[in-house]
Amino acid sequence: MAHSNPSMVPTMLLLVLISAGPETTGAKTGVCYGRLGEKLPAPSEVVALCKQNNIQRIRLYQPDHDALQALGGSNIEIMLAVPNSDLQNIASSQANANSWLQNNVKNYGNLKFRYVAVGNEVEAGNPYLVPAMQNIQNSVYGAGLGYQIKVSTAISAGVLGESYAHHPSQGSFKPEYQKLISSIISFLVRNQSPFLLNMYTYFSYQFNPQTVRLDYVLFTAPSAVMYGYQNHFDAMLDTVYSALEKAGGGSLNIVVSETGWPTEGDVGATVENARTYNSNLIQHVKKGTSRKPGTPIETYIFAMFDENQKQGPEIEKHWGLFSPDKTPKYQISFS
Repeated sequence: MAHSNPSMVPTMLLLVLISAGPETTGAKTGVCYGRLGEKLPAPSEVVALCKQNNIQRIRLYQPDHDALQALGGSNIEIMLAVPNSDLQNIASSQANANSWLQNNVKNYGNLKFRYVAVGNEVEAGNPYLVPAMQNIQNSVYGAGLGYQIKVSTAISAGVLGESYAHHPSQGSFKPEYQKLISSIISFLVRNQSPFLLNMYTYFSYQFNPQTVRLDYVLFTAPSAVMYGYQNHFDAMLDTVYSALEKAGGGSLNIVVSETGWPTEGDVGATVENARTYNSNLIQHVKKGTSRKPGTPIETYIFAMFDENQKQGPEIEKHWGLFSPDKTPKYQISFS
């Protein structure tokens, strides 16, 4: 979803994380911190809010220096984006990539960067994405941060087509995306980086409420609903794993870089459904899927706050866990 009207348009997100290495991956659920809203609290207040609510991972959509400064010494792990608007510049020279990493990562020595996401839901024909990823990766290795930070890109589940319409084992990428995805997979496999996926079960329900049951997307179905799956989240995730295997990415781990549920704006968008989805999500991702049983799914909920300055349909503005005055829209536990 996020900041290029991702919910409606198949796109990609690229993130680089600085972490203590793969053993820390786990299922700690993070939150996406977008700032396209009025009267949002200062970043220092947001960091305090994260600490109060045991939010230990955060995703930033651009190198926001106020936010990065506020995160200093917090121990919160960061997924930091290279905005789509910077891809051409960074792809054009290694020096530009080195400068970006110096200004936005190395200058903040007391931060725990986990990923650098190069671009968000990038269009299929973009010629700059993979070269930009490679230059940022070179910068990360050159800075001696290769064991801490993974470089990737965030991809919309929309690159799969109608995932609810076929058995997850039939998953494959849309033809127009196969060339770009193939290059991304080669990069990720080579660098042992995760595949970042923006995945919203809500939109499957929104566009097909007669076909896709609400309990199936809210993790509340009492038994299997489709193809032996009890929830749509696992079915979608395993569809992507199937597509990755067919494209040479069978060794890759998926990080769900965005998911969530809106509280108003369209069918099924209610506070109660959002509470149900996100609360169940936090518990569910500890368990893995049918294809990856017992493997926790690192996940980021969209979003920290409602963002009333976002473009697109009204529903794009209502995904926040908290109101701008920092009161929770509903009770949810990250513990």
